Amino acid sequence: MPAAALKPTTNRKPLPTQSTAARPVLLDLPYEPVEKRPLPAGRPRDWYITHNRRLKAMRLAIALLDSGVYLPNQARNEKIRTAAATIGVHPPSETTCHMVRALMRYSR
Repeated sequence: MPAAALKPTTNRKPLPTQSTAARPVLLDLPYEPVEKRPLPAGRPRDWYITHNRRLKAMRLAIALLDSGVYLPNQARNEKIRTAAATIGVHPPSETTCHMVRALMRYSR
C-alpha cells in the first residue's frame, strides 16, 4: 500500500449533498408567506375554491413534514389543525385534511 494512502486527510471538502453546519439549524416557522397575486378572472367559482384548497393543503403538508410527520397515517385531523394554527392559517375542513394526507401519500 502506498504511503499516501495511509495518511489521514483532514482537509476534505464535503460532498454537495452534505451539510456544512456543525449542528442542525432549527426553523421557528416552516415558511414565510409569499406575496399574493390576483387570480385570473373568468373562471367558475368551484375552480377558485379548489385552487385555494390545494394551496392550503400543500402549505399544511410542508409544515407537517417540517415538524417530523412523514406518513399519512400519522397525520390525524387534530395534528393537521394544530399545524394550521402554528403556521397561522384557518383550521382546515375535513376535505382539506383528506387532501393533505393524499399529498403526503403520493409524494412517496
